Amino acid sequence: MVQGTTSDAGKSTLVAGLCRVLHRRGVRVAPFKPQNMALNSAVTEDGGEIGRAQALQAQAAGIAPHTDMNPVLLKPSSDTGAQIVIHGRARTDMDARAYHEYKPRAMAAVLESYRRLRAQYDCVLVEGAGSPAEVNLRERDIANMGFAEAVDCPVVLIADIDRGGVFAHFLGTLECLSPSERSRIRGFVINRFRGDLALLEPGLAWLEDKTGKPVFGVLPWLHGLHLDAEDAIQPQQVEKARGARLRAIVPVLPRISNHTDFDALRAHPQVELDFIGPGMRIPPADLIVLPGSKSVRADLDWLRREGWETEIRRHLRYGGKLIGICGGMQMLGTRVHDPLGLEGTAGSLPCLGLLDFETTLDAEKRLGRAGGHLCGLHARVSGYEIHMGISAGPALARPAVRLDDGRRDGALSEDGQVLATYLHGLFDEPEACSALLSWAGLARPVATDYAALREASIERLADALAQHLSIERLLAELR
Repeated sequence: MVQGTTSDAGKSTLVAGLCRVLHRRGVRVAPFKPQNMALNSAVTEDGGEIGRAQALQAQAAGIAPHTDMNPVLLKPSSDTGAQIVIHGRARTDMDARAYHEYKPRAMAAVLESYRRLRAQYDCVLVEGAGSPAEVNLRERDIANMGFAEAVDCPVVLIADIDRGGVFAHFLGTLECLSPSERSRIRGFVINRFRGDLALLEPGLAWLEDKTGKPVFGVLPWLHGLHLDAEDAIQPQQVEKARGARLRAIVPVLPRISNHTDFDALRAHPQVELDFIGPGMRIPPADLIVLPGSKSVRADLDWLRREGWETEIRRHLRYGGKLIGICGGMQMLGTRVHDPLGLEGTAGSLPCLGLLDFETTLDAEKRLGRAGGHLCGLHARVSGYEIHMGISAGPALARPAVRLDDGRRDGALSEDGQVLATYLHGLFDEPEACSALLSWAGLARPVATDYAALREASIERLADALAQHLSIERLLAELR
């Protein structure tokens, strides 16, 4: 099990890299995260929903993603509440206190999935969540040491040296653990190092002498990796050639979901994509994309407070293009109805009114992979659906996508400026990405295969682990 001294220490990345290292050796390996809290999710082969990091790790392991790889997924809908997804299916919504009481049932689901994976694979690489040093969450813990103790699992602890205080992070974490939990930690990995390793080596020797535990390696900062983020929007690491010719902007909604929809655009050499957060100036752009949202009405209120509605209408008057994906699509209609109070108090809210359809939120979530063709753009598109709304209205008679199963998805405005779709992964197919960029005003777009970039990044990551980690020593400890 890989645990971290903090969130975003590199747990997901280390597990993905180790999955590929073992896969290269012919080991049948599977990733596993007992509990994940994220609004970035993926649809699995068995039609369920898991964190995107586990889907990426499955790719690194050379296997199809399955709901057993992330049996408990928490999708925050507010600062204190979340949708609870068990074995890939949304079960209920709970606040933090209610979920704490629910954890023994969640742990049963975790252990059920873990046993199935152990029966199928030679090795299971487990990813923790947050940090095991969160002593307020130790009781009924299922994400870190609570799981490791339950299944007698050895642990590697990783820390991000770029944050500063890496030795304090390691020692402080050990101090917060019980004696049995401390003994479970086999050693350390330091992540995101940049500098002269010789200057770090005295500190490594001090840490090993102080704790009696080895440092398995120091991983360099690998710039330009194209790996799906678990939740937080990562800083742009892709160097663009001068003169990127199309500018796209995306509002960072308070409950933005599946922002990995834009990874292909961020990687495209001719696109300058900016995420615009609260209080930031909304710049001129060729393309505005409204992303998915876990709380459509609340996020639409936020958009209005931040001045986006006025800017979107100005953008369209000047000939700009606008895309809404999933929750962003629902915002483009005339109204959103929430009769069951799924996203807060029951009620309705007027939307932007740019397309003539209404959406009613429904307790049944639609999950599935989907493919088809972009209407009018003659391009193949593929992706997945994760949404709870049912949309209806005249605008949908002019769909954005004709799906392979015969359904029509989304809408395209009569003037061709506004496109709405429920399909996540809209830009992932090279053909679809090029067609959409051409529609948005980019002359002669370069075809970019984001799936190939992701695969190359996994290979590069595995090479780095093989070079900078004592792999044999690490595996010997874990056996």
